[in-house]
Amino acid sequence: MDVRNCKKCGRIFNFIGGQPICAQCKSELEDKFAEVKTYIRRNPHANISQVAEECETDIRQIRQWVREERLLFSADSAMGIECEKCGKTIRTGRFCDECKRDTTNELSSAYHKPNSEPIDSVKKNDSKSRMRFMDKDHRR
Repeated sequence: MDVRNCKKCGRIFNFIGGQPICAQCKSELEDKFAEVKTYIRRNPHANISQVAEECETDIRQIRQWVREERLLFSADSAMGIECEKCGKTIRTGRFCDECKRDTTNELSSAYHKPNSEPIDSVKKNDSKSRMRFMDKDHRR
């Protein structure tokens, strides 16, 4: 059992995983997320500062929701966050499409499938690899 103090309110709680906050603070955070999401739907051209001010939310929390891909900026919005790899402005997530593609290619090239031996090259006349059958007469 992993018992910790909540980062927001200081109460003791049983930590399972994720953010180190208690269940009540998680619930309040989800309520705040719903409020921010509704505000963004009604005001798609609002920037982060306006959203934070109107919804009384920390800018860092809004950025975290964007990084987690729970929120995204509209396509025609000038607002965005920076790609963690190249710094390009993106609408949601942690990386731009180009960096995602590069990372995927790097990981794919790092993984090599072992060369399997073709079935035809297996020795067919090897007496050790043959299947053996017992006569029915010998089992009695």
